[in-house]
Amino acid sequence: MGPRLQVAYLRRAIAFWYNLGYTAAMKTAISIPDPLFKEAERLTKRLRIPRSQLYARALEDYVKRQMSKGIKEALDEVYSTEPSELDPVIAQLQAEALGREDW
Repeated sequence: MGPRLQVAYLRRAIAFWYNLGYTAAMKTAISIPDPLFKEAERLTKRLRIPRSQLYARALEDYVKRQMSKGIKEALDEVYSTEPSELDPVIAQLQAEALGREDW
């Protein structure tokens, strides 16, 4: 399963389990610093969403970013060995195709 498919699957799974209702989903207790909790409470009020939804969204975002890190590192590795200059012939053809415009 590719990373994009994993993210899509994870998003659907979270939405499915979250929407089953509070008691049907996994409950967990976490400890977070008081200042972070207070900021989260302010954010839930501003966004007008339940606290559990805020934490679910935050966790989903964090998981997605962690999953995409491998993709970025792999792309960085591939492109670090490739020349980054544009071929002069291609650059000339692009310039001719765009024509002259005043900005």
